[in-house]
Amino acid sequence: MTDTQHPIAIGLHGGCGVMAQADLPEAEWTAARADIAVALRAGWDLLCRGASAVDAVEACVVVLEDSPHFNAGHGAALNRDGVHELDAAIMDGASAAAGAVCAAQAIRNPVRAARALMRQGVPMMLAGPAADRFAASVGLALEGQEYFTTPRRLAALRTMRERRAAGTASGATEAEKHGTVGAVALDQDGHLAAATSTGGYTDKPEGRIGDSPVIGAGTYARDGVCAVSCTGQGEFFIRQVAAHEIGARMRYLGENLDTATRTMIETELAPHGIGAGLIAIDRYGRIAAPFNTEGMFRGWMLPDGTMFVATHR
Repeated sequence: MTDTQHPIAIGLHGGCGVMAQADLPEAEWTAARADIAVALRAGWDLLCRGASAVDAVEACVVVLEDSPHFNAGHGAALNRDGVHELDAAIMDGASAAAGAVCAAQAIRNPVRAARALMRQGVPMMLAGPAADRFAASVGLALEGQEYFTTPRRLAALRTMRERRAAGTASGATEAEKHGTVGAVALDQDGHLAAATSTGGYTDKPEGRIGDSPVIGAGTYARDGVCAVSCTGQGEFFIRQVAAHEIGARMRYLGENLDTATRTMIETELAPHGIGAGLIAIDRYGRIAAPFNTEGMFRGWMLPDGTMFVATHR
């Protein structure tokens, strides 16, 4: 706990598309957990210095975008044409300001472009080449497509193409298909923020956009209530307006964070039979991270400075 008026806290997820523990050497799990800890520290250190929740979630997500272990930025999924199309969003719970980019192909850190759009105000969201040009115009780093590609993502694309040809794509695991990163934070002024970034799902059609950059679906923050970042098959999160719905359940039904988030994952999304998870924080700095898959990359630092990091159940 800091000696300021409000507690500070931060949480993140690295996607619910987590492989079985036996499918990767322990050294890789260790490296992924280490990057989660680095991301948490990046955001926590800013909060301790009095920075905003928006600053903290951006810094946290940038670390995850730079890591090869997560489906965002470097290490993002490939679409059906073997191209990386990147989505990201960020939202300030204090002002309801937000920014988002969709289907970008060259922005090294899409969450930074989303933040730049949030500062600008209008437009709030840009897609495709326009998003890349905007990032360049404000001095953000651009990369060639090869920067985002990793051997694991190439192997996943081969597997999904084979499954599609064999008619078994629906049987693919979450680890083969999906992945997202996201962060939520509470700052010393009591403000909340959320950010999410993703490469979408492996073998997705060109131009497909999921819930991550859609404000209220995969990313949402409202001061005094909660901040939420979601992970899973985005089409269903969009239909449920999932992140906003959690806040609405808390505001209008009086549900606490744990009940509202679990209801979304275990009840509202359950009929769709999808892998789903999220990270959320309330105005007291309490964290919720429900998921229905074998695992979800996740971690948080609570107001007393305690850090928790995990990959599987």
